[in-house]
Amino acid sequence: MLERGWLSSNNILIQGEAGTALIDSSYHTHAPQTLALVQNVLKDQPLDLLINTHLHSDHCGGNAALQAAYPQVRTLIPPGQAGDVRNWNPYALSYTPTGQHCPRFGFDGVLQPGADLRLGDALWQIHAAPGHDSHSVVLFEPQSRCLISADALWQRGFGVVFPELDGEGAFDEVAATLDVIEALHPSVVIPGHGTPFTDVAQALTVARQRLVSFVASPRKHIQYAAKVMLKFKLLEAQRITRADLLAWAQGTPYLAHLFAQQFGGAPFAQGLDALVSQLVRSGAATTQATVVFNA
Repeated sequence: MLERGWLSSNNILIQGEAGTALIDSSYHTHAPQTLALVQNVLKDQPLDLLINTHLHSDHCGGNAALQAAYPQVRTLIPPGQAGDVRNWNPYALSYTPTGQHCPRFGFDGVLQPGADLRLGDALWQIHAAPGHDSHSVVLFEPQSRCLISADALWQRGFGVVFPELDGEGAFDEVAATLDVIEALHPSVVIPGHGTPFTDVAQALTVARQRLVSFVASPRKHIQYAAKVMLKFKLLEAQRITRADLLAWAQGTPYLAHLFAQQFGGAPFAQGLDALVSQLVRSGAATTQATVVFNA
């Protein structure tokens, strides 16, 4: 397991009789590092299989680089957006709405929920995990009871529920996915971000508490989502002028929509300053004159 920073997803390498598989490939600006990390582990061995738990930019941004370095690799993605990848629709794939980028990649097959997949020496179950992303899957190996949870469950919560930002009620799907995870009784969880953990009951409790707060106050989720997207941009840029950050935010459809919901008729710049101030107070960012820095 290659633990990455929060701009990029973790990478999980599984080796064994079925060959070598990599689960999730991180963000495109980290693609050279992803490739170097994988090559350092594999040495002269091939990469046989590349898997994406879902198609957010921080989980598949390294696909193109890995496919170029390992031309024989087969790529499997969740089935829900296979057509959008085949025809390459960056808006439907969320890259344009979030103001993010993902180099175009291809795929060879899909991860069908309910099916099994041999990775290394074991048979892994594929489970649908909608909520954070409508098409996400998680992978579970019943002998070791290891769960690869993507962004459906972290040690301290779960990812932004993006379908909710599109006006599609998905909080119930988050709850159902947490129930699926609990029913699997995993002994260890490898999340899409953060360190693997074994206190799954505590993580589920934290996640459910967060979900209850979002259901009770959808505006809290909207504010959380806006701050996450701003933080992601800061992680990518490291430092950016306030003017450039404002221009990016105004040109990012999700943020423009969220700002309208969160701040009503207030000027866009005023809403941006309010969110940046919250990031600064939490220690996630710093400011100096007209420049915002990732902390």
